[in-house]
Amino acid sequence: MIITILVFALILSLLVFVHELGHFLMARLFGVRIDEFGMGLPPRLAGWQFWRAGRPEKIVDGQESRVPAAKKKWRLVWGNREVRPNEPMIYSLNWIPVGGFVKIKGENGEAAADEDSFGHRRIWQRAMILAAGVAMNVLLCVGLLALGFMIGMPTSVGNNPGGRFISAPQVQIAEVLADSPAAGAGLQAGDIISEVDDAAIGSGDELKAYLAAKENQPVMVKLDRSGVFLEKEIIIAETDGIIGLGVAIVDIGIVRYPWYLALREALAVTWFWLATIILAIFGLIKQLFGGPSAGLDFAGPVGIAVMTGQAAKLGWIYVLQFAALLSLNLAIINILPFPALDGGRIMFLAIEKMRGKAADSKLENTVHNIGFILLMILIVAITYRDLAKYGAKIMQALGRLIGW
Repeated sequence: MIITILVFALILSLLVFVHELGHFLMARLFGVRIDEFGMGLPPRLAGWQFWRAGRPEKIVDGQESRVPAAKKKWRLVWGNREVRPNEPMIYSLNWIPVGGFVKIKGENGEAAADEDSFGHRRIWQRAMILAAGVAMNVLLCVGLLALGFMIGMPTSVGNNPGGRFISAPQVQIAEVLADSPAAGAGLQAGDIISEVDDAAIGSGDELKAYLAAKENQPVMVKLDRSGVFLEKEIIIAETDGIIGLGVAIVDIGIVRYPWYLALREALAVTWFWLATIILAIFGLIKQLFGGPSAGLDFAGPVGIAVMTGQAAKLGWIYVLQFAALLSLNLAIINILPFPALDGGRIMFLAIEKMRGKAADSKLENTVHNIGFILLMILIVAITYRDLAKYGAKIMQALGRLIGW
């Protein structure tokens, strides 16, 4: 339980920190003032200010007091004191150890006349600052996958294009057909078939050849289901004209690439995931408006934490893969044109471009606040449903942890 919480917090912190880092870097590139860039969430524990020699430290009676060249450049700041306009930004460490944040001058429409304000920048520059967080999450997905492919990532090994190294081959169930022997025995998609009749199975072709001669005969199948080992006795029969278990299978293994091919594969997988997630979102939208069921579901913080724990049980490489997928999901959700999200703010910039003038800042902030409230209500609702779904598991884990 503690490991799950720590891994979940680390993944969430990494994803949010990288997202905010994108906003920070792009804002700095365009000369927008940053008041604070923080690791974790407020209140602030401590911060550091970087004073450049020869630049103004303070202004008294209209006169600039400059920092001598010999003065120490870094200054430690304790507590939650606000950054004064004439001070450099604070790099802060905060008490709540999850994620991070960046305070950009003028991000809510204030001080638009100041040259170092977000609101003073051109529309395309503001749009790039807003989109930079999304771009960083996509790049993080690519980077994590590339690292995984260099180390060795579990994936399909159906065709070997060359240049890759495969180890630990396994046969995984991709789909269980309805009214099949496998369905009757309770086999599930994702199960690993490790042995049949005490004989190790190394490939799908090997499994098919063995079962083809076992029609109407019982076989003992050993499965690995997310680290839980099961045994099922199944009578082989014909399903859809094929003698066997009645499952679709895929050969998987730990696949490792040299770095230049690992990057290529990471880009390909990211593109595939991107297209799949976008299609899934459109399916959910259609479903909301009375369309056919997309067969998809949401997970909130509790559900994601449970899935993180499941990935951690399988091994850290699965956690890496899971973090990459979460990062891409965060990017896509953030770019949606919904108030309070980066995509919603970009939508207002597009409206400003078409109208030739900015929307009223109070109106825009009100819309974003309403959007934020709606998002919080959605998160609470999904969390409640996740607790109803996973609550028993969580309580059992807590019970084991404290010795109930």
